[in-house]
Amino acid sequence: MADRPILFSATMVQALLAGRKTQTRRVIKQRGHASLFDGSWTDAYVLDPGNSSWRSSELRFAIGDRLYVREHWRTWSTSDHLPPSQLKVGTAVDYIADGGDVLHGKPRQAMHMPRWASRLTLLVTDVRVERLQDCSEADALAEGVERIVFPERGDWGWPQRKYRKIWENINGAGSWEANPWVVAVSFDVLEQNIDEVAG
Repeated sequence: MADRPILFSATMVQALLAGRKTQTRRVIKQRGHASLFDGSWTDAYVLDPGNSSWRSSELRFAIGDRLYVREHWRTWSTSDHLPPSQLKVGTAVDYIADGGDVLHGKPRQAMHMPRWASRLTLLVTDVRVERLQDCSEADALAEGVERIVFPERGDWGWPQRKYRKIWENINGAGSWEANPWVVAVSFDVLEQNIDEVAG
């Protein structure tokens, strides 16, 4: 079991807070940051159940891990000159996903959010390896996609198509078609700082 940070966009934080998002997919990268899709790893290599070396070194996730969510944020404008490492624990934080600007400080990048400022903790319940396009309708909904009913057509919309748009918005044009190997991580969401969660 490990504690580690994980980045989410404001839209995905909103889905976490609404209880819609209980899964995330991340591209698996080899040491040196080469994607599995670059041809250096074969399907057989990744799917070989006897090959455990990639599990810990490339997946970065395991059942039982606790992930603290980093998101876009701000503090008081009087603290804008301070780097995050110099902010005191307990400094007031405004979360961009909430849509407010109470503190009037400059927006700060998610990757610079200190552990103490995180308000969401994810408890990893499942980890699996698959191709991105293997994402099922249930998976797309667990990724936070909202189901919308189209009564005139008599259907519920296509969650996978919506998830594809979200994926490409985050990962760039053509990233869905590349169909990379991903780690699909399922989790329980706790609206608590990781240091407040019983370990």
